[in-house]
Amino acid sequence: MRAIVLFAHGSRDPLWHGPIKAIAAKIKEISPAQEVRCAYLELTEPSLMQVAQELSALACTELHITPLFLGVGKHAREDLPILVQELKVSFPQMSITCAPSVGEDARVVELLAQVSLTSSYT
Repeated sequence: MRAIVLFAHGSRDPLWHGPIKAIAAKIKEISPAQEVRCAYLELTEPSLMQVAQELSALACTELHITPLFLGVGKHAREDLPILVQELKVSFPQMSITCAPSVGEDARVVELLAQVSLTSSYT
């Protein structure tokens, strides 16, 4: 089984999670058989380790992490690589990969520019 984990910062505000959960729902809509989970760095659960434990119990063999960070700050540059290495040590039976942060993807930059140009500010 291959799983996608959407990894975001986290917030105590439950409304903050809406867009992250919406992305997960859209993935399931596009690809209903795709396993997808949300995980957070801090301030909320589940953590990346908790999600990996759950997926391991489901016999997941491939875990792909998509960092949902626009800016590539300390969390993306320093914290995330450490967490990924911890996962690789804890779950050697899983192939664990991590994409660059979404803010580094030219398609995301293009889309955000288009949204900004076409948004109505009233």
